Amino acid sequence: MLMMKSFLLASSLIVLAMAASAQSIPEKMGVNSALGVAPKTEDFVSLAAQSDMLEIETSKLALTKSDSDKTKQFADRMIKDHTETSTELRSLVTVGKIQVTLPTSLDRAHKEKLDKLAKLNGTAFTKEYDDMQIAAHKDAVSLFERYGKEGDNAELKAFANKTLPHLQMHLKMAQELVK
Repeated sequence: MLMMKSFLLASSLIVLAMAASAQSIPEKMGVNSALGVAPKTEDFVSLAAQSDMLEIETSKLALTKSDSDKTKQFADRMIKDHTETSTELRSLVTVGKIQVTLPTSLDRAHKEKLDKLAKLNGTAFTKEYDDMQIAAHKDAVSLFERYGKEGDNAELKAFANKTLPHLQMHLKMAQELVK
């Protein structure tokens, strides 16, 4: 009996912790992505916003720290495009149709990526930035594909499906940077 109560208490605490976190455990651990499962609306909004913020901030760094004109041109495009998607996502969430809190600053994982990149310059910066862009856009394409197919909010699904081709193009452009 005591074992059962302990199990129920532990299970309850895990569920509460998951609900309180900005991102669900399956999405954070990559389980949803590996299984091709759509993220929860809260996860989608949080991850899309975090991704945009990181793209913008790392790309601002690239304009001054990269030694590659090609990378700087790419960074300029990322600032423009991700500012637009951030604005659109913010308008979807703040008009009251979607009851999700939009993050206003980078979470720890994204902040660590930005801080790591900020310490680099020249060729080392360019290599890390270019590699980061490939990984970030692969993650974004997966996120937007999964939500666009099976997300539970029609307006966000439309946003995901409209944005997906741009993210796929960004991924191709990022992959060209390292060739």
